[in-house]
Formats: sequence, C-alpha cells, structure tokens
Amino acid sequence: MGADPDPLAGLDRLIEAALAEDLGPERRDVTSLAAIDESAQGAAEIRAKSSLVIAGIEAAARAFRMLDPSVRFDAYVRDGARLSPGGVAARIEGSLRTILMAERTALNFLQRLSGVATLTAKFVEAVRGTKAVILDTRKTTPGWRAIEKYAVRCGGGTNHRMGLYDAVLLKDNHVQAAGGVAKALQRARSFDRVHPIAVEAGTLAEVEEALMASADRILLDNMDLPTLRRAVQRVAGRVPLEASGGVTLESVRAVSECGVDFISVGALTHSAPAVDLSIDLVRP
Repeated sequence: MGADPDPLAGLDRLIEAALAEDLGPERRDVTSLAAIDESAQGAAEIRAKSSLVIAGIEAAARAFRMLDPSVRFDAYVRDGARLSPGGVAARIEGSLRTILMAERTALNFLQRLSGVATLTAKFVEAVRGTKAVILDTRKTTPGWRAIEKYAVRCGGGTNHRMGLYDAVLLKDNHVQAAGGVAKALQRARSFDRVHPIAVEAGTLAEVEEALMASADRILLDNMDLPTLRRAVQRVAGRVPLEASGGVTLESVRAVSECGVDFISVGALTHSAPAVDLSIDLVRP
C-alpha cells in the first residue's frame, strides 16, 4: 500500500547509538585495550552457523568503518542471499582492537535483520504456488522500521504501509468510532481522495457493507477458514482481499488456499528470532 522505505535512511544514527551504548561516552573497550597491542592487525570472517537469509550487510560494514575508516570490509554475499551453516558472509581486515570493538554491534544488526529475512522467506515459501502475497505490518522495533521492512523485502516479502501517513486503513476501532463500516468509508473518502482506502471486516456482513461502500481493499480480520472462503466467494474478485490476524507458519498455507490476495503477518518483525552468526578471527 505504501512506498518502499529507504533502508539507509537513519541507519548511521542507529549504528552510532548502538556503538555509544556499547562503548560508553569515552568510546572505549577496556578489555581490548588491556589485552591487545595498539598496532596489532588481523582479519576476521562473518560465518553463518545455521541456514539463513542474510540481511544487514551494509549495517555491519558501517559499524566497523565508523570506528576506523581504514578497516577493510569485503562482503562475499548480497542481502537476500541464502547461506548454509559454515558459509562466509564477509571478511574484515584491519586493527584487531577495532574489529573486536565493533563485533557485537555488527552482529546485533546482522542477526536481527537476517532473522526477519529468514522468517519471511519461510512464509513466502509456504504459500508458493498460490496467488497470496506475504505482507509485513507496523509491528516493528521502534526506530528500526525502515531497516526491518527492508529485511522483509530481502526475504521475499512485500511491505505494507510504512506508517500512519502513507495509506488509509480503517481498522476496527476506526469503524466503531465512526459508527460503522459505511460511515467510516464515507468520511475517509471525503477527506482523502489520493490514497486507496482499505477497511477491516470481521464478519461477512461487514464484508458486504464494505463492498456496497466501494472499499478499495478489504482486510478479513481473524476469520476462520470457512468464513474466509465464503468471503472470497462473495467478493468474487471485485476488490483485493487481505487476510490478517494470528497467521502462523503452520496456518499460512491453508489461509492462502482460501484465495485471498494478501496475507499480513505481524510476526515477521515482532517475533522473528535472531539467526546464528559469528565473527571469528582468522590467520592472515
């Protein structure tokens, strides 16, 4: 519904904040200062320890370069690539102190974003062969929305609206406050003639009301499978249909086979587990 966000917008600010959180106001790693000579140089590799879809390579590279622009970061894969256990995503060369100072920040970005991409890819694979498109939601980590939605795209998913400003989506509370589906749609259309207007429907009666009021998209919220199928039959392709509410990897295939056009999955960003990646020093 909304435009794709720029994944690099605000990225430097996020990385700076993460480094400051880890290194403190004096930007110091007391362990590395104590244990490693200032002139020591070395190399490290970022390795996958499980099967995954990579996302966040640029964030990892910037974490090292922000501390020391002379650090060399060579990415061996692009975001969206699949890695098997043992696969190498990148090689870092330079000051050993810098490598160890930025290691955790780089991994935090990579593991989180690759986790989102990996989970998204599983949902996309689960609906393969149907017409359903997997969408994300606004259930993102505060401040990380652009890069988490970017990670969804790396996993083969599609972004829903970016925020409350770039699409009209009348949810149940809007409908209730406006006095019903038809009234909510009427008010929204009189206010905004630019954006397509989607409305949430929890019952078949609300689906009928949305159709009569010329909704541009209907969200079928928390419907069981028989009700989803009846809604698809009644709409008969007149407007796109989106299923939402509690969709899991175990249920998404059955939902897609009901014939909906889109399936929105909040879990892509609010419940994606971090993947297992490591940064290991290697001999020159």
